[in-house]
Amino acid sequence: MPAPAGAAGPPSGRLGPFLTNGQAGEQLALLNEVGGKVGTTLDLGFTARELCQVLVPRVADFACVDLVDGLISDSELPAARPDDDTMLRRVALVYNEAVGAWDHVLSEGSLVSMPRRTPPGMALQLNQPVLVPVVSPDVAVDYAIALGGARLAPVVSGRSMLVVPLSARGTVLGILKLLRLPDRAPFDESDAATLKELAVRAALSLDNARLHRAEARVATTLQRSMIPTRPPQIPGVQIAHRYLPGDPKAQVGGDWFDAIQLPGSRVALVVGDVMGHGLHSAAAMGRFRTAMQTLAALDLPPGQLLRHLDNLAQKLGDDHLATCLYAVYDPINRTCELASAGHVPPVLVHPDGTGELLEIPAGAPIGVGGVPFVAKTIDVSDGSMLVLCTDGLVEVRGGDIGAGLAALCGNLIDPQQSPEQACDEVLRRLHTDDRKDDVALLVARFDGVAPSKVATWDLTVDHREVGRARSLVREQLAAWHLEALSDTTELLVSELVTNAVRVARDTVQLQLIRVDKLLVEVSDDNHNLPSLEPAEQLGETGRGLTLVTKLAERWGTARKAVGKVVWFELPLPHA
Repeated sequence: MPAPAGAAGPPSGRLGPFLTNGQAGEQLALLNEVGGKVGTTLDLGFTARELCQVLVPRVADFACVDLVDGLISDSELPAARPDDDTMLRRVALVYNEAVGAWDHVLSEGSLVSMPRRTPPGMALQLNQPVLVPVVSPDVAVDYAIALGGARLAPVVSGRSMLVVPLSARGTVLGILKLLRLPDRAPFDESDAATLKELAVRAALSLDNARLHRAEARVATTLQRSMIPTRPPQIPGVQIAHRYLPGDPKAQVGGDWFDAIQLPGSRVALVVGDVMGHGLHSAAAMGRFRTAMQTLAALDLPPGQLLRHLDNLAQKLGDDHLATCLYAVYDPINRTCELASAGHVPPVLVHPDGTGELLEIPAGAPIGVGGVPFVAKTIDVSDGSMLVLCTDGLVEVRGGDIGAGLAALCGNLIDPQQSPEQACDEVLRRLHTDDRKDDVALLVARFDGVAPSKVATWDLTVDHREVGRARSLVREQLAAWHLEALSDTTELLVSELVTNAVRVARDTVQLQLIRVDKLLVEVSDDNHNLPSLEPAEQLGETGRGLTLVTKLAERWGTARKAVGKVVWFELPLPHA
């Protein structure tokens, strides 16, 4: 068995050599070359290949880097100390010989074990260089197995081998294996000392790349877990969205999008972009998206919502800035209210295919603080589409973002297409492989809700209106041929109107919407939201929400600009 370089064992060359000026200069030049050519990127495989390319053919005829698999994959945590069960993954391989000589060597990406009886296993487990001046035929088979298989024994036999551990920050990352042809001078102690120092420098670059890779993986996982995978099914609007990461070698960005259902069959459409890249940007994106969903649940107008989001960003003390566009579409009134926080303006595609870049007060990015956010309300026709995106789609390197927006406003989208088809067409026409920034794209087609499917009544603040509300509901459901829902709907409406009349000052409103379900809303001008109390604490009154909880498919409450709304949904009976 070979011994670590410099340790007691079989003769392995000169011990403690005295270097000539020429040798010292050559080794210094090699170390400088490693410092300048290794670690130019934060890509793990590329960094390992740079190391091998510096050494072949200058130092060796064969070089490969094997790293502990548990350090570079998600399979499992590596052992505290490498042992015979530790698996390594080949990440780089370079040799200066005819290809046929190494037909059976393990390729990049292969897994390999390194038992301690072999020089690679000894170097890995002892964290010391191992030098074999000449591989004798009797051990060539064992050593060949560490490279790929016993069939390599004739190629390995007679060569000089040096295995150097790659260790950084107290962790053994893997090993560097080097071979020389018999026509070159064998490796000696001087080579082992020089290459050990070289490996220390290279290992730091490899560890930096490994840590960057791990952080990028966490950031990507975090971001993907926070981005919706499929659009919600909301009556009156069809939604499709796409997310494309930027350069795979770059860090993940903070782009996000959302579609949030609001009372009255309305929907909030959101696209945002946290400035910067990496794990912190992805985490900031998650906080912004969660905060926006919470604020949207309060049914705040777009301008007020961005104002609250900006205030919240100040309180979080985060130095991240984010651009954002928030739009609320009302399919009954056929309006869209939008507000922007320094974001790329949206494009409205009219039913005739004409694209219009909407002029919305730009505002400032979320996190700047102390700036107003002004909303704009527009009328939208059935069949029109709203296109929201981040700047990664329309920003051309070296060009003006206006050119990308102009292209988006061109005859790019056929209003007869579905939003899914529109997304694919936009990306096919505008997105190119040289884009370095992430892209978030959301397309919403506005179909509206037909007036015949909506019934709205204003009620006076009088307890006698409860009976009238039940009659109105019964008559409307009969007109819609939904008599099967009459008993349940009348009961729940009776409870909610009773509660509304009790607390309202001037107005109470009842609304029924028939889409793919029956949506019932009761609004009043009191802003205090009702709460669901434990059954044992309820008296003769206060059981309305308990009944709603048990009988409705979904229900909820939300504040409005004036007052609140309590709503519930019932599934339509099968035909």
